[in-house]
Order: sequence, then structure tokens, then C-alpha cells
Amino acid sequence: MKILLATDGSKQSEGAARFLARFDFSQTDEIMVLHVVPGIPFPHSGEPYFAAVMQLGEEIAPGIIDDTAGLLKDLRASVSTAVTTGHPAEAILALAAQANPDLIVMGNRGMKAISSLLLGSVTRAVAISSPRSVLVVKPQDAHTGPFKVLFATDGSDCARETEKLLVSIAFPGDTALTAVYVSASTYTEIPDRFYPEMDDRIKKIVAGMMEVESKHAEEVLERARIALKNKFRNVTVLIKSGNPSEQILQAARETGADVIAIGSRGMRGFRGMLGSVARNVLGHADCSVLICKGREATA
Repeated sequence: MKILLATDGSKQSEGAARFLARFDFSQTDEIMVLHVVPGIPFPHSGEPYFAAVMQLGEEIAPGIIDDTAGLLKDLRASVSTAVTTGHPAEAILALAAQANPDLIVMGNRGMKAISSLLLGSVTRAVAISSPRSVLVVKPQDAHTGPFKVLFATDGSDCARETEKLLVSIAFPGDTALTAVYVSASTYTEIPDRFYPEMDDRIKKIVAGMMEVESKHAEEVLERARIALKNKFRNVTVLIKSGNPSEQILQAARETGADVIAIGSRGMRGFRGMLGSVARNVLGHADCSVLICKGREATA
């Protein structure tokens, strides 16, 4: 696997590097560490000040690159470095187009994003615009026990591409994976107290729909289990009902997931777009989020 790791020398970028350092990479894997010197003029700053800031950025770039690459020194993967100048998001996407990585990895606040609970503007821009899969690493408590992955699937082509991506990533050998299917049927959200007002015909229709949805969920999860069982020693399945974003986030908390894996179209979204579910999960998850863009996007 070929990985592009973007770093600005922040704690969030270091966290992304440390996250990768937990994986079991082989000598055939490649990690390129990229630092972008922000070439964005400040309004009314004047050319001399802008030139001075650029010079400072270029001077500290080698130290940022060396510090990040140093966190990966014990991996068997080959590690290379690159420095470029420009708008961070645009520069990351441009280099990704040239290097053609399988995965872009970034810290949760992007490059020099403001301190807040929101996803950084650069990270968001790359996650939304990149045709390549993106792993956004968020800070978590000290890791204990096996690595845990929550895979959100609806059985779509995009979900199956996510399965393939999960198989290709060098997760630790004892990684546990939970595949979750969320039934978003409107009828499942009817409060129980209103059921007596429904006639028998409607009740039978609703019951039939729920039975069909449940059977479909079981089939989707069984296919996912079969596809992933050779990669992950421990594969469990979970069915939930309700709002997909909320249920995926809840499942991540319940399972103690280190990372949520989801297709770029979210759940039942539109091909080629970062669906609303994926956006919500990316923005509100406490753990890291892996967004699969699918092979057709990188062709």
C-alpha cells in the first residue's frame, strides 16, 4: 500500500504518524511524508512581510519533516519525504494526483486549523474533494487491547470497495472488526404508543417491510463477514435501526472503535459525493474515520 501522510508539525499531525506506527506494514508498503509551506499572502501584510514568513516556513520545514518521519523509523515500510509550497489543501491534492497513493492520512485539525471541536478546514477540504481514500486521525486515549474497527455497510458497491480497502490496510494481526448495518426505514421510528391506531392491514405492511429489511441486513452482514474473515481474526456483526449517522456514532462508542470505516457515499448516498452520513460521522466521531472513495474514483 502507498500512503501519503500530510504533516504540519502539530500534535495532531504527530498523532497521525503515531497512529500509523501501530500498523504492521511490510517492506513493500510506502509512506510519503508531505509538508506544505503555506504560500498564502495575508491581506494588507505587504510583500516584505510575506516573503519573511515564507522564508521562515522554508527554514523550519526540514525539522517538521524529520520529526514526523522519525516517528515512523521502526516500521518496515519505506519512508520518503516531500516539501512543497501553496495552499495546503490544494497542494496535498495536487501531490496526491501525481503520486497516486492508495490512502491520504491527516490529523484531525488539518494544517494549522484553528483550535476547536470542529474538523479543520484543510482536513475537511481534502476529505471532501480527494478522489482517493482518506484517513482522518483524531486524538484518543492511550491504546489498550486489540485494535478495533467499526465498518458501516449497506451492501452497496461503495461498501464493498470499503471492504477491499480494509483488507489492503496493514492492521495489527489481532485487530477486531464489527460490521454494522443501520436500517433507516421510516416505519421503524413510529412510536409504540401510536401502533394501536393503525389498522391490521397497515400493521401487516409495516411488519412485512421490517421483516424484509431485517433479512436484507442479515444477508449484507454475512457477505461482509465472509469477505473480511480471512483478514480479521475476530469479525462480529451488529444491526441497528434509526438515523444512520447517530447509530453509527453510537455503535462506535459501544464497541470502543479506534476507527470507523465508511464509504464516501455515506449510507445510500450518491456516487462520487461525500454523502451526508459520511460527513456527519467525520465531523462528530470521537475516534478516527476512514473514508473510502472507491477504485472508480481513482481510475
